[in-house]
Amino acid sequence: MSFNDSAQLDTSQVESGGSRGGGGGGGFPGGIQVGGGIGGLILLILTLIFGGNVLGGGDSGGSSSGGLPSQQLQSDQVSAAGQVPDASIAACKTGADANRNDVCLVVATVNSVQDYWTKQLPKYQMNYEPAKTVIYQGQTSSGCGTANSQVGPFYCPLDSKVYVDASFFQELQSKFGADGGQLAKEYVIAHEYGHHIQNLLGILNRAQQDPQGPNSGAVRIELMADCLAGTWVKHATETTDANGTPLLNEITEEDIKSGLSAASAVGDDRIQEKMQGRVTPENWTHGSAEARMKWFTQGYRTGDINQCNTFGVQTVS
Repeated sequence: MSFNDSAQLDTSQVESGGSRGGGGGGGFPGGIQVGGGIGGLILLILTLIFGGNVLGGGDSGGSSSGGLPSQQLQSDQVSAAGQVPDASIAACKTGADANRNDVCLVVATVNSVQDYWTKQLPKYQMNYEPAKTVIYQGQTSSGCGTANSQVGPFYCPLDSKVYVDASFFQELQSKFGADGGQLAKEYVIAHEYGHHIQNLLGILNRAQQDPQGPNSGAVRIELMADCLAGTWVKHATETTDANGTPLLNEITEEDIKSGLSAASAVGDDRIQEKMQGRVTPENWTHGSAEARMKWFTQGYRTGDINQCNTFGVQTVS
């Protein structure tokens, strides 16, 4: 979905990872948490194959990461240390900026998703608690450990923040087959905020209790986040900036195809086949490409978070 050129962006909802050093919170054995990120299955596969502590995790709730090596942002977007500088975020003023710059796209999508949940959750007798997104390049710290260039977008429940290396979108297209459209990128952000909603509901840690398998708690948590992202897409054109100006233009069939291409690209089966040459469902942590598209579509079709209860069905495929 493209953004309304005249919409005003609120950069206070994001922060730069440039001022943050390495390190982070305590960790699980092996440094992996699954269940809180768009691409945690990639990191899990890489670690199972090659070993090593790629990401230090926290001690509760499902933060996760996508283990995609990042390409560099354009030179005017990245500081000498490889981190997104505050100036790059501050330059994100309007929807027109978001339509031509991925850092600004993250800002605009965060604005839209948080406006949606602020308006939507009271309909379900809940209040929304905002969560900031940290945009970084190279390396930064989180409450769940160090995020570096091998880590894709993830949500950390220990500090209630989303972490995004904006260059991930290039990898999503070039290495994993998403089409590079706007909704393919926006879906990634909306999925991570789905994990924030799960954290507010107190169910995110179910991913840790049952971490692997095609119908595991981890997979159900991820597919629920896909569905919650779909409900945002259904209502995205209703979201506005602080002046009441719509943030997004009308959705098209091409937009939906773009979102589905991203959901499919990060299916366990697709990535396992690409990374290890075979599919092993017993190791799934995020769900098959078919299941991810199914639950994203369920959210988009109904626009109702009650229809996203992946724990209420016998099988999620």
